[in-house]
Amino acid sequence: MKHTDTIAIKDLAIGYSGKNSVKVVAKGITDTLRSGYLTCLLGENGAGKSTLLRTLAGFQPALGGEIKIMGKSLKQYRERELATVIGVVLTERTSLQNMTVEELVGMGRSPYTGFWGRLSAGDREKVDYAMHQVGIQPLAGRMVQNLSDGERQKVMIAKALAQETPVIFLDEPTAFLDYPSKVEILHLLHRLAAEMSKTIFLSTHDLELALQMADRLWLMARGRGVVAGTPEDLAMDGTLDGFFTRKGVAFEKVTGLYRVEPEYHDKIRLKGDATACAMAAKALRRNGILAGDDVESDVTVEALPAGGYKISKGGANATLAVTMSELLELLQL
Repeated sequence: MKHTDTIAIKDLAIGYSGKNSVKVVAKGITDTLRSGYLTCLLGENGAGKSTLLRTLAGFQPALGGEIKIMGKSLKQYRERELATVIGVVLTERTSLQNMTVEELVGMGRSPYTGFWGRLSAGDREKVDYAMHQVGIQPLAGRMVQNLSDGERQKVMIAKALAQETPVIFLDEPTAFLDYPSKVEILHLLHRLAAEMSKTIFLSTHDLELALQMADRLWLMARGRGVVAGTPEDLAMDGTLDGFFTRKGVAFEKVTGLYRVEPEYHDKIRLKGDATACAMAAKALRRNGILAGDDVESDVTVEALPAGGYKISKGGANATLAVTMSELLELLQL
């Protein structure tokens, strides 16, 4: 599939201007968003993610720099024309009542029909197609207020698809969802980007999911602008190592994910069955104990192939723990 540049950003500065002052949230942002890619915007609270998203969507003016969408300056778009280029799905739960799913998805056609315009047969085909792509046809007649959070988010994505824009922006689309629903929504967005050549750009706090499922990341930190690249490139060049500098957070290049980094106060030699060792190491790590086959210690824990753990302390007789709870108790953790 050929990927094309849909949004080009050069030396962008974002923030707010008041009567007597200007607050710059971030500056010097230069990159492109491309069709067929799911791009995730990551950053700590207060880094300016929402400000950047609103600026790119034309909801607030840039303080400086240039934004080009489909080769045309954002400033040159009229509001209605921009609605045929960018679809936006916001974080807030919709407060609409007494409206069916099909009617809400149909509102995505308003840039072409007007807010109160009647849907033509062609419009209804596009609404049906959007619901089909998202897999919500069985919900078409349901009232919006009776949907779960996950179902409601799918409906809003279908509404954006019915809008037929090449670009879709989403602000925290997984914010109110349980973990399986978060995964499902990101899988859906990744598929829509790839299969429909959409440029999909979203902000999220779901760091681990973004690292696993995004084609590209935009990392946003206070005072440091934006660093962009694939998750793998950003892992290999060390960018992700220093992205979160808080104590207790560590990045593993082997897995490409962040993990909790505890303060170790003891260590244990751990050997045996690989899967059981991995689980034991996790439990011990949580309790501040470094465990591994290469660790030197008077205490050795062996994960047995048939199950359970054999604990050897110095010259004392070995003891057996059947479960992880027993293991931790025998180690007095």
